[in-house]
Amino acid sequence: MSTPAQPLAEALSQPLAQNLVQSVDWLAIAPPTVTAVVGLVVLVTDLFVPDARKSLLGWISVAGLAAAALTLLPLVNDDRSTFCLTGDADVCSYTADTFTLALQFLVLGGALVTALLSVTAVKDADRGLPEGEFWFLLLSSAAGAALLPASRDLATLIVALEVASLPAFALVGLRQGDRRSSEAALKFFLSSVTATAVSLMGISFVYASTGTLYLTQVAERVQDVDGQLATLAQTGVVLTLVGFAFKTAAVPFHFWVPDTYVGAPLPIAAYLSVIGKAVGFSGLILVTVIALPSYADVWGPALAVLAALTMTVGNVGALRQRATRAYSAVRLLAWSSVGQAGYLLVPIAAAAYSDDPERSIGSTVAYALMYAAVNLGAFAVAALVGRTRTRNRVADYRGLYASNPLTALLLAFFLLCLAGLPPGVIGLFAKVTVFSAAVDAGLGWLAVVMAANVVIALVYYLQWTALLFRAPEEPPEEAAATARHRAPAPLTAAIGVTAVLAVALSGAPQLILRFAATGLF
Repeated sequence: MSTPAQPLAEALSQPLAQNLVQSVDWLAIAPPTVTAVVGLVVLVTDLFVPDARKSLLGWISVAGLAAAALTLLPLVNDDRSTFCLTGDADVCSYTADTFTLALQFLVLGGALVTALLSVTAVKDADRGLPEGEFWFLLLSSAAGAALLPASRDLATLIVALEVASLPAFALVGLRQGDRRSSEAALKFFLSSVTATAVSLMGISFVYASTGTLYLTQVAERVQDVDGQLATLAQTGVVLTLVGFAFKTAAVPFHFWVPDTYVGAPLPIAAYLSVIGKAVGFSGLILVTVIALPSYADVWGPALAVLAALTMTVGNVGALRQRATRAYSAVRLLAWSSVGQAGYLLVPIAAAAYSDDPERSIGSTVAYALMYAAVNLGAFAVAALVGRTRTRNRVADYRGLYASNPLTALLLAFFLLCLAGLPPGVIGLFAKVTVFSAAVDAGLGWLAVVMAANVVIALVYYLQWTALLFRAPEEPPEEAAATARHRAPAPLTAAIGVTAVLAVALSGAPQLILRFAATGLF
Protein backbone atom coordinates (compact mmCIF):
# COMPACT_ATOMS: atom_id res chain seq x y z
CA MET A 1 0.00 0.00 0.00
CA SER A 2 1.52 3.30 -1.09
CA THR A 3 1.68 6.34 1.16
CA PRO A 4 0.72 9.86 -0.03
CA ALA A 5 4.41 10.81 0.03
CA GLN A 6 5.37 8.22 -2.59
CA PRO A 7 3.71 9.83 -5.67
CA LEU A 8 5.17 13.17 -4.62
CA ALA A 9 8.64 11.66 -4.34
CA GLU A 10 8.28 10.03 -7.76
CA ALA A 11 7.13 13.31 -9.32
CA LEU A 12 10.09 15.17 -7.86
CA SER A 13 12.55 12.53 -8.93
CA GLN A 14 11.33 12.30 -12.53
CA PRO A 15 12.54 15.76 -13.74
CA LEU A 16 15.83 15.24 -11.94
CA ALA A 17 16.39 11.95 -13.75
CA GLN A 18 15.51 13.57 -17.04
CA ASN A 19 17.98 16.39 -16.37
CA LEU A 20 20.77 13.88 -16.06
CA VAL A 21 20.18 12.52 -19.57
CA GLN A 22 21.89 14.37 -22.44
CA SER A 23 20.85 13.83 -26.03
CA VAL A 24 23.55 12.64 -28.41
CA ASP A 25 23.87 13.89 -31.98
CA TRP A 26 25.55 10.87 -33.56
CA LEU A 27 26.13 12.62 -36.87
CA ALA A 28 28.01 15.45 -35.18
CA ILE A 29 30.36 13.09 -33.36
CA ALA A 30 30.76 10.70 -36.31
CA PRO A 31 34.33 11.70 -37.42
CA PRO A 32 36.15 10.83 -34.16
CA THR A 33 33.72 7.99 -33.40
CA VAL A 34 34.27 6.22 -36.72
CA THR A 35 38.04 6.57 -36.30
CA ALA A 36 37.92 5.08 -32.80
CA VAL A 37 35.65 2.21 -33.86
CA VAL A 38 37.95 1.31 -36.76
CA GLY A 39 40.85 1.30 -34.30
CA LEU A 40 39.02 -1.26 -32.16
CA VAL A 41 38.18 -3.31 -35.25
CA VAL A 42 41.88 -3.38 -36.20
CA LEU A 43 42.85 -4.40 -32.66
CA VAL A 44 40.40 -7.32 -32.64
CA THR A 45 41.16 -8.35 -36.23
CA ASP A 46 44.85 -8.53 -35.39
CA LEU A 47 44.09 -11.46 -33.07
CA PHE A 48 42.75 -13.61 -35.90
CA VAL A 49 44.78 -12.58 -38.96
CA PRO A 50 47.86 -14.72 -39.67
CA ASP A 51 51.26 -13.01 -39.98
CA ALA A 52 51.30 -13.47 -43.75
CA ARG A 53 48.18 -11.30 -44.09
CA LYS A 54 48.90 -8.57 -41.54
CA SER A 55 49.03 -6.02 -44.36
CA LEU A 56 45.23 -6.25 -44.37
CA LEU A 57 45.24 -4.22 -41.15
CA GLY A 58 46.87 -1.30 -42.92
CA TRP A 59 44.28 -1.21 -45.66
CA ILE A 60 41.45 -1.43 -43.11
CA SER A 61 42.97 1.59 -41.39
CA VAL A 62 43.25 3.52 -44.66
CA ALA A 63 39.62 2.72 -45.53
CA GLY A 64 38.48 3.66 -42.02
CA LEU A 65 40.22 7.05 -42.10
CA ALA A 66 38.75 7.74 -45.55
CA ALA A 67 35.28 6.86 -44.22
CA ALA A 68 35.78 9.12 -41.19
CA ALA A 69 36.78 11.99 -43.47
CA LEU A 70 33.67 11.45 -45.60
CA THR A 71 31.44 11.84 -42.53
CA LEU A 72 32.48 15.50 -42.50
CA LEU A 73 30.49 16.19 -45.66
CA PRO A 74 26.97 16.14 -44.11
CA LEU A 75 28.19 18.58 -41.44
CA VAL A 76 29.35 21.32 -43.83
CA ASN A 77 27.40 24.58 -43.42
CA ASP A 78 25.42 23.07 -40.55
CA ASP A 79 26.69 23.96 -37.06
CA ARG A 80 25.69 21.25 -34.60
CA SER A 81 26.27 20.80 -30.89
CA THR A 82 25.73 17.87 -28.57
CA PHE A 83 26.27 16.86 -24.94
CA CYS A 84 24.60 20.13 -23.92
CA LEU A 85 23.24 21.13 -20.54
CA THR A 86 19.50 20.43 -20.49
CA GLY A 87 18.89 23.69 -18.66
CA ASP A 88 21.00 25.69 -21.12
CA ALA A 89 21.19 24.38 -24.69
CA ASP A 90 23.88 26.93 -25.55
CA VAL A 91 26.39 25.37 -23.13
CA CYS A 92 27.75 22.20 -24.75
CA SER A 93 30.75 19.90 -24.53
CA TYR A 94 30.97 19.17 -28.28
CA THR A 95 30.41 21.59 -31.16
CA ALA A 96 30.85 20.87 -34.87
CA ASP A 97 31.22 24.36 -36.39
CA THR A 98 33.39 25.64 -39.24
CA PHE A 99 36.49 25.75 -37.02
CA THR A 100 35.95 22.16 -35.92
CA LEU A 101 35.33 20.83 -39.42
CA ALA A 102 38.35 22.59 -40.92
CA LEU A 103 40.68 21.11 -38.32
CA GLN A 104 39.04 17.69 -38.41
CA PHE A 105 39.58 17.68 -42.17
CA LEU A 106 43.24 18.53 -41.57
CA VAL A 107 43.61 15.81 -38.92
CA LEU A 108 41.81 13.02 -40.78
CA GLY A 109 43.33 13.94 -44.15
CA GLY A 110 46.79 14.09 -42.59
CA ALA A 111 46.24 10.78 -40.81
CA LEU A 112 45.13 9.22 -44.11
CA VAL A 113 48.33 10.33 -45.85
CA THR A 114 50.32 9.07 -42.85
CA ALA A 115 48.56 5.72 -43.13
CA LEU A 116 49.50 5.47 -46.82
CA LEU A 117 53.12 6.20 -45.94
CA SER A 118 52.96 3.70 -43.09
CA VAL A 119 51.71 0.82 -45.26
CA THR A 120 55.07 0.94 -47.05
CA ALA A 121 57.12 1.70 -43.94
CA VAL A 122 55.67 -1.22 -41.97
CA LYS A 123 56.35 -3.59 -44.85
CA ASP A 124 59.93 -2.32 -45.24
CA ALA A 125 60.52 -2.74 -41.50
CA ASP A 126 60.21 -6.52 -41.99
CA ARG A 127 58.42 -7.10 -38.67
CA GLY A 128 60.50 -4.44 -36.95
CA LEU A 129 57.19 -2.66 -36.40
CA PRO A 130 54.38 -4.76 -34.87
CA GLU A 131 51.53 -4.11 -37.30
CA GLY A 132 48.50 -4.61 -35.09
CA GLU A 133 49.81 -2.33 -32.36
CA PHE A 134 51.04 0.25 -34.89
CA TRP A 135 47.69 0.68 -36.62
CA PHE A 136 45.69 0.66 -33.40
CA LEU A 137 47.90 3.35 -31.88
CA LEU A 138 47.77 5.49 -35.02
CA LEU A 139 43.97 5.34 -35.20
CA SER A 140 43.61 6.01 -31.48
CA SER A 141 45.80 9.10 -31.73
CA ALA A 142 43.88 10.31 -34.79
CA ALA A 143 40.56 9.86 -32.94
CA GLY A 144 41.78 12.02 -30.05
CA ALA A 145 43.13 14.63 -32.46
CA ALA A 146 39.78 14.76 -34.28
CA LEU A 147 37.91 15.14 -30.99
CA LEU A 148 40.01 18.02 -29.66
CA PRO A 149 38.88 20.90 -31.95
CA ALA A 150 35.25 20.04 -31.17
CA SER A 151 35.80 20.14 -27.40
CA ARG A 152 34.05 22.97 -25.62
CA ASP A 153 34.80 22.14 -22.02
CA LEU A 154 38.15 21.83 -20.29
CA ALA A 155 37.67 18.21 -19.23
CA THR A 156 36.93 17.01 -22.76
CA LEU A 157 39.80 19.15 -24.03
CA ILE A 158 42.35 17.50 -21.76
CA VAL A 159 41.01 14.00 -22.38
CA ALA A 160 41.20 14.55 -26.16
CA LEU A 161 44.70 15.97 -25.81
CA GLU A 162 45.92 12.92 -23.94
CA VAL A 163 44.16 10.45 -26.24
CA ALA A 164 46.01 12.11 -29.12
CA SER A 165 49.35 12.26 -27.28
CA LEU A 166 49.72 8.98 -25.38
CA PRO A 167 49.60 6.68 -28.45
CA ALA A 168 52.08 8.99 -30.17
CA PHE A 169 54.69 8.25 -27.46
CA ALA A 170 54.43 4.54 -28.21
CA LEU A 171 54.48 5.09 -31.99
CA VAL A 172 57.77 6.99 -31.73
CA GLY A 173 59.44 4.19 -29.76
CA LEU A 174 57.71 1.23 -31.41
CA ARG A 175 60.61 0.27 -33.67
CA GLN A 176 62.16 -2.79 -32.06
CA GLY A 177 65.89 -2.86 -31.33
CA ASP A 178 66.46 0.78 -32.36
CA ARG A 179 68.26 2.83 -29.73
CA ARG A 180 67.53 6.14 -31.45
CA SER A 181 63.84 5.32 -31.46
CA SER A 182 63.84 4.56 -27.72
CA GLU A 183 65.72 7.76 -26.87
CA ALA A 184 63.36 9.81 -29.04
CA ALA A 185 60.32 8.28 -27.35
CA LEU A 186 61.76 9.02 -23.90
CA LYS A 187 62.43 12.69 -24.73
CA PHE A 188 59.01 13.07 -26.28
CA PHE A 189 57.34 11.35 -23.32
CA LEU A 190 59.08 13.43 -20.65
CA SER A 191 58.41 16.75 -22.39
CA SER A 192 54.76 15.90 -23.08
CA VAL A 193 54.13 14.64 -19.54
CA THR A 194 55.59 17.87 -18.21
CA ALA A 195 53.35 19.86 -20.54
CA THR A 196 50.28 17.91 -19.44
CA ALA A 197 51.07 18.37 -15.76
CA VAL A 198 51.51 22.12 -16.20
CA SER A 199 48.31 22.37 -18.27
CA LEU A 200 46.32 20.42 -15.69
CA MET A 201 47.61 22.65 -12.91
CA GLY A 202 46.63 25.75 -14.87
CA ILE A 203 43.18 24.40 -15.76
CA SER A 204 42.55 23.38 -12.14
CA PHE A 205 43.32 26.95 -11.06
CA VAL A 206 40.92 28.32 -13.69
CA TYR A 207 38.23 25.88 -12.54
CA ALA A 208 38.80 26.75 -8.90
CA SER A 209 38.37 30.47 -9.62
CA THR A 210 35.33 30.17 -11.95
CA GLY A 211 33.53 27.02 -10.77
CA THR A 212 32.90 25.69 -14.28
CA LEU A 213 34.64 23.69 -17.00
CA TYR A 214 32.59 24.91 -19.99
CA LEU A 215 34.59 27.34 -22.11
CA THR A 216 31.77 29.82 -22.68
CA GLN A 217 30.93 29.91 -18.97
CA VAL A 218 34.61 30.33 -18.09
CA ALA A 219 34.71 33.36 -20.42
CA GLU A 220 31.74 34.91 -18.57
CA ARG A 221 32.76 34.14 -15.00
CA VAL A 222 36.50 34.79 -15.18
CA GLN A 223 35.76 38.50 -15.71
CA ASP A 224 34.02 38.72 -12.32
CA VAL A 225 36.36 36.62 -10.23
CA ASP A 226 36.51 37.59 -6.57
CA GLY A 227 39.54 39.73 -5.71
CA GLN A 228 40.98 37.00 -3.51
CA LEU A 229 40.93 34.57 -6.47
CA ALA A 230 42.24 36.97 -9.13
CA THR A 231 45.86 35.90 -8.61
CA LEU A 232 44.83 32.25 -8.79
CA ALA A 233 43.03 32.87 -12.10
CA GLN A 234 45.99 34.75 -13.57
CA THR A 235 48.37 31.98 -12.54
CA GLY A 236 46.07 29.43 -14.14
CA VAL A 237 46.08 31.36 -17.41
CA VAL A 238 49.88 31.52 -17.48
CA LEU A 239 50.34 27.83 -16.63
CA THR A 240 47.81 26.79 -19.27
CA LEU A 241 49.70 28.81 -21.89
CA VAL A 242 53.00 27.21 -20.87
CA GLY A 243 51.49 23.73 -21.17
CA PHE A 244 50.20 24.33 -24.68
CA ALA A 245 53.50 25.97 -25.67
CA PHE A 246 55.08 22.53 -25.13
CA LYS A 247 52.45 20.91 -27.35
CA THR A 248 52.99 23.40 -30.17
CA ALA A 249 56.81 23.06 -29.98
CA ALA A 250 57.16 26.77 -29.28
CA VAL A 251 60.60 27.99 -28.20
CA PRO A 252 61.97 27.42 -25.55
CA PHE A 253 59.84 24.26 -25.27
CA HIS A 254 60.97 22.83 -28.61
CA PHE A 255 64.03 20.85 -27.53
CA TRP A 256 62.40 17.45 -28.14
CA VAL A 257 61.52 18.04 -31.80
CA PRO A 258 64.72 17.27 -33.83
CA ASP A 259 65.71 14.08 -32.01
CA THR A 260 62.12 12.84 -31.89
CA TYR A 261 61.60 13.30 -35.62
CA VAL A 262 64.89 11.54 -36.44
CA GLY A 263 64.28 8.65 -34.05
CA ALA A 264 60.65 8.04 -34.99
CA PRO A 265 59.58 6.07 -38.07
CA LEU A 266 59.41 8.62 -40.89
CA PRO A 267 55.59 8.47 -41.28
CA ILE A 268 55.23 9.19 -37.57
CA ALA A 269 57.60 12.16 -37.87
CA ALA A 270 55.33 13.46 -40.65
CA TYR A 271 52.30 12.81 -38.44
CA LEU A 272 53.78 14.74 -35.51
CA SER A 273 54.82 17.65 -37.73
CA VAL A 274 51.25 18.20 -38.94
CA ILE A 275 48.64 16.49 -36.76
CA GLY A 276 50.64 17.02 -33.57
CA LYS A 277 50.78 20.73 -34.28
CA ALA A 278 47.09 20.85 -35.20
CA VAL A 279 46.28 19.36 -31.79
CA GLY A 280 48.37 21.91 -29.92
CA PHE A 281 47.19 24.93 -31.88
CA SER A 282 43.50 24.03 -31.81
CA GLY A 283 43.66 23.60 -28.04
CA LEU A 284 45.54 26.87 -27.67
CA ILE A 285 42.92 28.71 -29.77
CA LEU A 286 40.03 27.28 -27.77
CA VAL A 287 41.58 28.18 -24.43
CA THR A 288 42.67 31.71 -25.35
CA VAL A 289 40.09 33.07 -27.79
CA ILE A 290 36.95 31.30 -26.48
CA ALA A 291 37.62 30.70 -22.78
CA LEU A 292 39.92 33.57 -21.82
CA PRO A 293 39.29 36.59 -24.08
CA SER A 294 39.22 38.87 -21.03
CA TYR A 295 42.85 37.93 -20.33
CA ALA A 296 44.03 38.95 -23.79
CA ASP A 297 46.40 41.43 -22.15
CA VAL A 298 48.19 38.42 -20.62
CA TRP A 299 48.26 35.82 -23.40
CA GLY A 300 48.51 38.29 -26.30
CA PRO A 301 52.00 39.68 -25.51
CA ALA A 302 53.18 36.25 -24.33
CA LEU A 303 52.21 34.57 -27.61
CA ALA A 304 53.69 37.41 -29.65
CA VAL A 305 57.07 36.94 -27.95
CA LEU A 306 56.82 33.16 -28.31
CA ALA A 307 56.02 33.55 -32.02
CA ALA A 308 59.08 35.75 -32.60
CA LEU A 309 61.38 33.38 -30.69
CA THR A 310 59.95 30.26 -32.29
CA MET A 311 60.24 31.36 -35.91
CA THR A 312 63.73 32.76 -35.36
CA VAL A 313 65.20 29.77 -33.54
CA GLY A 314 63.51 27.31 -35.91
CA ASN A 315 64.76 28.95 -39.09
CA VAL A 316 68.27 29.52 -37.75
CA GLY A 317 68.39 25.89 -36.62
CA ALA A 318 67.34 24.72 -40.10
CA LEU A 319 69.90 27.04 -41.71
CA ARG A 320 72.72 25.49 -39.64
CA GLN A 321 72.06 21.91 -40.78
CA ARG A 322 74.98 20.34 -42.66
CA ALA A 323 73.99 18.64 -45.89
CA THR A 324 76.38 15.72 -45.31
CA ARG A 325 75.18 14.89 -41.79
CA ALA A 326 73.21 11.67 -41.37
CA TYR A 327 69.44 12.25 -41.40
CA SER A 328 70.02 15.95 -42.12
CA ALA A 329 66.98 16.02 -44.44
CA VAL A 330 64.68 14.97 -41.59
CA ARG A 331 66.43 17.32 -39.16
CA LEU A 332 66.01 20.21 -41.57
CA LEU A 333 62.29 19.46 -41.89
CA ALA A 334 62.09 19.23 -38.08
CA TRP A 335 63.68 22.64 -37.54
CA SER A 336 61.60 24.01 -40.39
CA SER A 337 58.45 22.80 -38.62
CA VAL A 338 59.53 24.74 -35.51
CA GLY A 339 59.90 27.86 -37.65
CA GLN A 340 56.50 27.26 -39.23
CA ALA A 341 55.00 26.95 -35.73
CA GLY A 342 56.16 30.52 -35.13
CA TYR A 343 54.20 31.72 -38.16
CA LEU A 344 51.13 29.85 -36.91
CA LEU A 345 51.38 31.61 -33.55
CA VAL A 346 51.33 35.10 -35.10
CA PRO A 347 47.58 35.33 -35.87
CA ILE A 348 46.67 33.86 -32.47
CA ALA A 349 48.72 36.59 -30.80
CA ALA A 350 47.12 39.14 -33.14
CA ALA A 351 43.66 37.99 -32.02
CA ALA A 352 44.37 39.56 -28.61
CA TYR A 353 44.73 43.00 -30.22
CA SER A 354 42.26 42.69 -33.09
CA ASP A 355 38.70 43.99 -33.22
CA ASP A 356 37.81 40.86 -35.21
CA PRO A 357 39.65 37.93 -33.57
CA GLU A 358 37.76 35.40 -35.70
CA ARG A 359 39.53 36.63 -38.83
CA SER A 360 42.89 36.32 -37.12
CA ILE A 361 42.13 32.74 -36.12
CA GLY A 362 40.98 32.10 -39.69
CA SER A 363 44.47 33.09 -40.85
CA THR A 364 46.01 30.47 -38.58
CA VAL A 365 43.68 27.75 -39.85
CA ALA A 366 44.27 28.72 -43.50
CA TYR A 367 48.03 28.61 -42.97
CA ALA A 368 47.78 25.28 -41.13
CA LEU A 369 45.86 23.70 -44.03
CA MET A 370 48.47 24.89 -46.54
CA TYR A 371 51.33 23.74 -44.33
CA ALA A 372 49.75 20.32 -43.79
CA ALA A 373 49.46 19.57 -47.51
CA VAL A 374 52.96 20.63 -48.54
CA ASN A 375 54.82 19.42 -45.46
CA LEU A 376 53.29 15.95 -45.70
CA GLY A 377 54.28 15.98 -49.37
CA ALA A 378 57.89 16.82 -48.48
CA PHE A 379 57.97 13.99 -45.92
CA ALA A 380 56.46 11.62 -48.48
CA VAL A 381 59.27 12.40 -50.92
CA ALA A 382 61.79 11.97 -48.10
CA ALA A 383 60.28 8.54 -47.41
CA LEU A 384 60.70 7.63 -51.08
CA VAL A 385 64.33 8.78 -51.23
CA GLY A 386 65.03 7.08 -47.89
CA ARG A 387 64.21 3.69 -49.43
CA THR A 388 67.44 3.79 -51.47
CA ARG A 389 69.47 6.21 -49.36
CA THR A 390 68.96 5.06 -45.80
CA ARG A 391 70.94 7.89 -44.17
CA ASN A 392 68.56 10.43 -45.74
CA ARG A 393 71.02 13.31 -45.96
CA VAL A 394 70.25 16.53 -47.81
CA ALA A 395 73.31 15.73 -49.94
CA ASP A 396 71.57 12.52 -51.07
CA TYR A 397 69.05 14.63 -52.98
CA ARG A 398 71.70 16.03 -55.29
CA GLY A 399 70.84 15.22 -58.89
CA LEU A 400 67.43 13.75 -58.03
CA TYR A 401 66.04 15.35 -61.19
CA ALA A 402 68.39 13.25 -63.32
CA SER A 403 67.18 9.98 -61.84
CA ASN A 404 63.55 10.81 -60.98
CA PRO A 405 62.38 14.04 -62.64
CA LEU A 406 58.76 14.00 -61.44
CA THR A 407 59.70 13.39 -57.81
CA ALA A 408 62.31 16.16 -57.94
CA LEU A 409 59.81 18.61 -59.41
CA LEU A 410 57.23 17.78 -56.77
CA LEU A 411 59.73 18.17 -53.92
CA ALA A 412 60.86 21.49 -55.41
CA PHE A 413 57.23 22.61 -55.54
CA PHE A 414 56.63 21.60 -51.91
CA LEU A 415 59.76 23.46 -50.76
CA LEU A 416 58.82 26.57 -52.71
CA CYS A 417 55.36 26.48 -51.12
CA LEU A 418 56.97 26.34 -47.68
CA ALA A 419 59.25 29.22 -48.67
CA GLY A 420 56.34 31.25 -50.06
CA LEU A 421 57.72 31.60 -53.59
CA PRO A 422 55.98 31.12 -56.96
CA PRO A 423 54.87 28.73 -58.32
CA GLY A 424 53.98 27.81 -54.74
CA VAL A 425 51.24 30.44 -54.78
CA ILE A 426 49.35 29.04 -51.82
CA GLY A 427 52.43 29.36 -49.61
CA LEU A 428 52.85 33.00 -50.65
CA PHE A 429 49.20 33.88 -50.04
CA ALA A 430 49.13 32.07 -46.71
CA LYS A 431 52.16 34.02 -45.50
CA VAL A 432 50.54 37.27 -46.68
CA THR A 433 47.41 36.55 -44.64
CA VAL A 434 49.50 35.87 -41.52
CA PHE A 435 51.56 39.00 -42.17
CA SER A 436 48.44 41.14 -42.65
CA ALA A 437 46.91 39.75 -39.44
CA ALA A 438 49.93 41.05 -37.50
CA VAL A 439 49.85 44.45 -39.25
CA ASP A 440 46.10 44.91 -38.79
CA ALA A 441 46.46 44.15 -35.08
CA GLY A 442 49.15 46.80 -34.67
CA LEU A 443 51.97 44.27 -34.18
CA GLY A 444 54.33 45.95 -36.63
CA TRP A 445 57.43 44.72 -34.83
CA LEU A 446 56.25 41.12 -35.11
CA ALA A 447 55.57 41.59 -38.84
CA VAL A 448 59.17 42.83 -39.25
CA VAL A 449 60.50 39.77 -37.38
CA MET A 450 58.39 37.53 -39.59
CA ALA A 451 59.66 39.22 -42.76
CA ALA A 452 63.26 38.72 -41.63
CA ASN A 453 62.60 35.06 -40.92
CA VAL A 454 60.98 34.52 -44.30
CA VAL A 455 64.24 35.73 -45.86
CA ILE A 456 66.29 33.37 -43.66
CA ALA A 457 64.04 30.47 -44.62
CA LEU A 458 64.50 31.26 -48.32
CA VAL A 459 68.19 30.40 -48.00
CA TYR A 460 67.86 26.79 -46.88
CA TYR A 461 64.72 26.06 -48.92
CA LEU A 462 66.37 27.36 -52.11
CA GLN A 463 69.65 25.59 -51.35
CA TRP A 464 67.82 22.28 -51.10
CA THR A 465 65.77 23.05 -54.21
CA ALA A 466 68.86 23.95 -56.25
CA LEU A 467 70.56 20.74 -55.13
CA LEU A 468 67.84 18.69 -56.81
CA PHE A 469 68.84 19.95 -60.25
CA ARG A 470 72.63 19.78 -59.93
CA ALA A 471 74.68 17.07 -61.62
CA PRO A 472 74.66 13.89 -59.48
CA GLU A 473 77.90 12.83 -57.80
CA GLU A 474 77.13 9.10 -57.89
CA PRO A 475 78.38 6.94 -60.81
CA PRO A 476 76.01 6.65 -63.81
CA GLU A 477 75.27 2.99 -63.10
CA GLU A 478 74.09 3.81 -59.55
CA ALA A 479 71.92 6.64 -60.83
CA ALA A 480 70.39 4.25 -63.35
CA ALA A 481 69.70 1.69 -60.62
CA THR A 482 68.00 4.37 -58.53
CA ALA A 483 65.88 5.43 -61.48
CA ARG A 484 64.75 1.83 -62.03
CA HIS A 485 63.67 1.52 -58.38
CA ARG A 486 59.88 1.61 -58.45
CA ALA A 487 57.99 3.29 -55.66
CA PRO A 488 55.31 1.18 -53.91
CA ALA A 489 51.72 2.08 -54.77
CA PRO A 490 50.78 3.41 -51.28
CA LEU A 491 53.81 5.71 -51.24
CA THR A 492 53.03 6.90 -54.75
CA ALA A 493 49.43 7.54 -53.70
CA ALA A 494 50.57 9.61 -50.69
CA ILE A 495 52.81 11.77 -52.87
CA GLY A 496 50.05 12.07 -55.47
CA VAL A 497 47.39 13.13 -52.96
CA THR A 498 49.55 15.83 -51.40
CA ALA A 499 50.71 17.05 -54.83
CA VAL A 500 47.17 17.31 -56.19
CA LEU A 501 46.03 19.14 -53.06
CA ALA A 502 48.97 21.57 -53.11
CA VAL A 503 48.53 22.32 -56.82
CA ALA A 504 44.76 22.73 -56.42
CA LEU A 505 45.24 25.17 -53.54
CA SER A 506 47.78 27.15 -55.57
CA GLY A 507 45.28 27.32 -58.43
CA ALA A 508 42.31 28.16 -56.20
CA PRO A 509 43.72 29.61 -52.95
CA GLN A 510 40.29 30.98 -52.02
CA LEU A 511 39.35 27.45 -50.93
CA ILE A 512 41.16 28.04 -47.66
CA LEU A 513 41.94 31.77 -47.64
CA ARG A 514 38.22 32.46 -47.20
CA PHE A 515 38.67 31.41 -43.57
CA ALA A 516 40.92 34.45 -43.08
CA ALA A 517 38.23 36.69 -44.55
CA THR A 518 35.05 35.35 -42.96
CA GLY A 519 36.15 33.88 -39.63
CA LEU A 520 35.33 30.47 -38.22
CA PHE A 521 33.23 30.62 -35.07
